[in-house]
Amino acid sequence: MMFRYHRLIFSTLLAIPLSTLSADLPIVNIRLIAIAQETVLAESRKGIAENLVDQARQEGLSGQVQLALQKLEAALLIYQELGDRQGEADIYRLQGVLCEFIGDFYKGVEYYQQAISIFQELNNIQGEAVALESLGMAIFRLGQPDVSIEILKASLALYQEAQFLPGISAIYSNLGNVYDSLEEYEEAIKFHQDSLETTRSIDNDRLKRIGQIQPLLGLGSIYNDLGRYEEAIEAYHSALTIQRQPDINDRLGESDSLDAIGTAYSGLEQYQKAIYFYEQSLSIAQSTGSRPQEARTLRNIGLLFYYQEQPELAIIFYKKSVNIQESIRQGLTGFSPHFQESYTQTISSTYRELADLLLQQNRLLEAQQVLDLLKVQELDDYLLGIRGDTLTPGEIEFWHPEQAILDRFNDRQQTAIELGQELTALRQIPEGDRSPTQNQRIDELVQLEQDLNRQFNDFIDSDEILELVSQLSITTQQQTLNLDDVNGLRDDLANLNAVLLYPLILDDRLELVITTPNAPPLRRTVDVSREELNRAILEFREVLQTPTRNAMVPAQTLYHWLIEPLEADLAAADIDTIIYAPDGQLRYIPLAALHDGDRYLIEKYAVNNITARSLTDLDTQPATNPRVLAGAFADERQVYPVQLGQRSVDFRGLPFAGEEVKTLTDRLPNITSFVDDEFSLAAVRSRLNDHDILHFATHAAFVPGIPEDSFILFGDGSKSTLADVRDWSLQNVDLVVLSACQTGLGGFGNGEEILGLGYQFQRAGARAVIASLWQVSDRGTQVLMEAFYTALQNGDSKAEALRRAQQALITGDETTLEGERGVMLETVDTRTGQQIHLHQRRNLNHPYYWAPFILIGNGL
Repeated sequence: MMFRYHRLIFSTLLAIPLSTLSADLPIVNIRLIAIAQETVLAESRKGIAENLVDQARQEGLSGQVQLALQKLEAALLIYQELGDRQGEADIYRLQGVLCEFIGDFYKGVEYYQQAISIFQELNNIQGEAVALESLGMAIFRLGQPDVSIEILKASLALYQEAQFLPGISAIYSNLGNVYDSLEEYEEAIKFHQDSLETTRSIDNDRLKRIGQIQPLLGLGSIYNDLGRYEEAIEAYHSALTIQRQPDINDRLGESDSLDAIGTAYSGLEQYQKAIYFYEQSLSIAQSTGSRPQEARTLRNIGLLFYYQEQPELAIIFYKKSVNIQESIRQGLTGFSPHFQESYTQTISSTYRELADLLLQQNRLLEAQQVLDLLKVQELDDYLLGIRGDTLTPGEIEFWHPEQAILDRFNDRQQTAIELGQELTALRQIPEGDRSPTQNQRIDELVQLEQDLNRQFNDFIDSDEILELVSQLSITTQQQTLNLDDVNGLRDDLANLNAVLLYPLILDDRLELVITTPNAPPLRRTVDVSREELNRAILEFREVLQTPTRNAMVPAQTLYHWLIEPLEADLAAADIDTIIYAPDGQLRYIPLAALHDGDRYLIEKYAVNNITARSLTDLDTQPATNPRVLAGAFADERQVYPVQLGQRSVDFRGLPFAGEEVKTLTDRLPNITSFVDDEFSLAAVRSRLNDHDILHFATHAAFVPGIPEDSFILFGDGSKSTLADVRDWSLQNVDLVVLSACQTGLGGFGNGEEILGLGYQFQRAGARAVIASLWQVSDRGTQVLMEAFYTALQNGDSKAEALRRAQQALITGDETTLEGERGVMLETVDTRTGQQIHLHQRRNLNHPYYWAPFILIGNGL
């Protein structure tokens, strides 16, 4: 009452224009009236902002996210004009929650950080705790559980200092969710139980009920993971009941709970019940604009159809899910590469599952497109923050029958959305304030929703849908014969006399997809698990880098898996070159070094790596008389320390690199060379685009997960990172040779750093790159490079020249390089200065010396 009385006085004062006041009135009174008017105006405007915030909270909970964000933005402007830092911080946190909900994670994290900064400035412990909690869970959803735990524990300490029980309960539950994701179930259950126990001490009944939702959902998730599906369903339903209570009406959480119940019923193989809950979840996610939840539920529906042996329908929902994930991923470009890669790991399984489904249906061209999309995604992750843009976002197309089925499904969903929106609006009315007509309408809407969801099987089994699925099967059979669908590459294969090989590593097997010039794409399945394959890759990589060890056993094992299933196809195609798009850790080993028990693969075929099919131009012809720019860091007395993350690594000059460049200078007619201090970035940068071939015999390191630590070192100690390469102008450059690269300096990841190397040079304009998967600090590199350029001079393509050079080292036979000019390969022993002919160095046949060099890009 007192507050209302004062507001009435202030309102009266606000209505008095100062210009009408008597000049006889004491000046102090006039000033007091002016102050009062300003105070009333400020209070009025603050009241408007508070009202906008309350409306935004309700609209956000009911799923009207965009409207809620607009109102928060309006309130933020008022708080900023009033200098109300507390209100400003509250707005930032709420904006973060809503942005995260619609999948804009980068903005969400940015808002949380702004809120935390202001709360710390104001010494507002509870506000800082709430914002830290929100940030911690955002980081968790981006795939960083360890970082999330640290942030959540910091929030917990602040909540405990403020003795704020609802916050303490929420943190316990959130920690339970994180430990659940780490499969530390006992710890997770303890945190959820602590959360429920804490809620019992909360005095506010509404906050007590809200506090129970998350631990109930968390326990349900654990029970689901452990296969205790009935217990999971019970916990999920308990949470759902609270979320649907009129004074809570948590539509955002309701969608998540319904999806979780559907997953539990799917675990029980009660698929009709599962789809009933999935459809409800999906309609809420779509009506509220929750793209992450929509993508998850669409994927779950696809998986449900797969379980029911309806792959055609499963593929439709998987495609829709992947397209949504692609749109979300485009909004993450402000994050560091580390977080971007972590997020990719949380969603990449959906891409692989879709590719797997397509392969099982022999829809090989589409599977290739999904694999390309995944490779583009990996490139985006690795080069994020140094590339300056994003790769063109991909979207998987729907065939006409698929689109028709999806349109009809969306019509059903639109009906469900409209019913749900009307029901939500009515449920927001307190029960005591509803009219009999409104209560009756609520009962009708609930019944209509249930009927619509129960009719899903009738929809799927309808004559119209069955006819469309039948058309889809016919289209599938025709699709493998449509050469136009290969985005132009199939046209190049005949000219290149090549095949395209795509391996796909799945958890339980290896899929090989091969595209030949004149036949439909083929798929071969190899019964080897991801774990077994990765062990073999690691073993092969280790022996390849130790010339005293026998590499034959792992080389033959991998040949048995990767090439032997395709031998008949390769023979029938009668080709010279394998264009290879390796997957995952296969990028760390050279295909050329696989062995059939008689010969290495490179003795039968040239090998030409590509980063992703859609990123590479393979048919541009090279210059007939190339201009070469060569540089070497050769002085082994000179050492340059380079910072790699938290550690410093010393790089010393490479004596053989100087001999390598000297030999090339003596042999090549059109070459400009720089050695040691003369070989600086400043000296060569303006000359790069004036040459057809750039040959750098110096240290280059490509580090997984840390593109800013990937670099090329020049002879004067200057270096260029991949970010710098982005800005180089290489449109006239046909080939970049990096003859002393190192990969795996930071451990092995998914090979994305090798993709990043090839892509970044191609993006700058170069058509191809030759790089080494490990550094060969030996005269073997000098010999191989001399052999390579000799073969180029004899008119061979880049891919064929590299093959001939590698063959020469394998066999010790220089005649493999003979052409119009003739050749005698020789090298200089840097210790004695004496020349050594190739036939005197037959131990160069170990793959350590010749196998690390791979060609990425245009092989002509």
